[in-house]
Amino acid sequence: MGFKGLRDYLEALEKRGELRRVKVEVDPELEITEITDRVVKTGGPALFFERVKGYQVPVVTNLFGTWERTRWALGAPDIDARAEELASILQPEIPSSWWDKLKTLPRLAEISSWTPRLVQRAPCQEVVSESLDLTWLPALKCWPGDAGRFITLPLVITKDPETGKRNMGMYRMQIFDATTTGMHWHRHKDAAEHYRKAEAKGQKLPVAVALGADPATIYAATAPLPFGLDEFLLAGFLRREPVELVRCLTQDLEVPANAEIVLEGYVEPGERRLEGPFGDHTGFYSPADHYPVFHLTAVTHRQDPIYPATIVGKPPMEDAFLAKATERLFLPLLRLQLPEIVDMCLPVEGVVHNCVIVSIHKRYPGQAKKVIHALWGLGQIAFTKVVVVVDMDVDLRDPREVWWRVFSNVDPRRDLLLSEGPLDELDHSSPRPAYGAKLGIDATRKGPEEGHPRPWPEEIVMTAEIKALVDRKWKEYGI
Repeated sequence: MGFKGLRDYLEALEKRGELRRVKVEVDPELEITEITDRVVKTGGPALFFERVKGYQVPVVTNLFGTWERTRWALGAPDIDARAEELASILQPEIPSSWWDKLKTLPRLAEISSWTPRLVQRAPCQEVVSESLDLTWLPALKCWPGDAGRFITLPLVITKDPETGKRNMGMYRMQIFDATTTGMHWHRHKDAAEHYRKAEAKGQKLPVAVALGADPATIYAATAPLPFGLDEFLLAGFLRREPVELVRCLTQDLEVPANAEIVLEGYVEPGERRLEGPFGDHTGFYSPADHYPVFHLTAVTHRQDPIYPATIVGKPPMEDAFLAKATERLFLPLLRLQLPEIVDMCLPVEGVVHNCVIVSIHKRYPGQAKKVIHALWGLGQIAFTKVVVVVDMDVDLRDPREVWWRVFSNVDPRRDLLLSEGPLDELDHSSPRPAYGAKLGIDATRKGPEEGHPRPWPEEIVMTAEIKALVDRKWKEYGI
């Protein structure tokens, strides 16, 4: 079973020796960021800041700061096995006989047991604030050039105004004043589509923001699920038990019952306010721009709440390990569309949307270019600026091997594929926001059918016998 909430997770981290309590007073403006940045980059523990200058609420950061901790937090030490299971659920085999149908019943029962469950009373509503006020939250100013204080780990919940289907995403929120924040919805995101539909109807869009859920639910808010698929169901799958939800007090939405803090509100149609700049996960400041405005209608929280935050900036940062979880969990789903793909890597330096590397089982000429084009048409991978394709025997975990193959195998005239299309809005290199050039690199072996008439050279490999001999005699060499 997974963790019921953030507190259970923190308690378990402390027992594992992966939580450090910082007892001296720290400033939420820049100081917490600098501390966390140093700890993340050395593979250090989660941090619990007990005394935050000017605030009564403690702050916790670096919840997912190592790959081992992230896998453990998601209840998936063997994350590749869980990924295969997830693919079988989202793309089940069609039963061909009465007996096959009968055999699917236990599986259907298991899946139904992971669907979110509504409860009447919830820890997140232990305290109902008498006043509408955001200023008591110890939201961080992360970097010197940031426009102000930002909520950086919010679970933002909306519903499609037409279908009623729920979405949970993670979008930063700049605190403007006691009752309003920015709502940083990029045009490609599901919540932005909900807002467009509500705006077209001239309606307010209800919004709920949960702070401090269990780790599987936090991760699910970042996952690239197909439009309309409930993130709480993914969290239930990872937890092996349903996420408990409770209805909001002022909005027609449901939030995680065990959250630490809940902000209820709405966004107005047609209202925009300048938001940013913000030191983003690309390692650069994203510029100021106009975004919708969140208006607060209620605040509820646990007794003695804990405020969670994440720091983004020059990689590697905590978000790199959440991206690695997505890479592993969604690889089998990618193979359902492109079965020739053997492995995938989202390099940390590519900050998810700038680069994806895949290895393929190549069977025919032009197959690598086919894969490149296909990736540019699939979900959020469509925003990838650089796609690199290598042969199946390349170890994608070894960047030196990958780039050796690229630099050795590529003929620029033949193997570089330029295209144009949508990009992530945080890509600052394109002349226009969210649209620009893309590069595909075919670094696979080539034959005559792909315009390479010369024999492809044989790779240098030592014989197995000599390797075994040297292994046996290694101590004798005295090296």
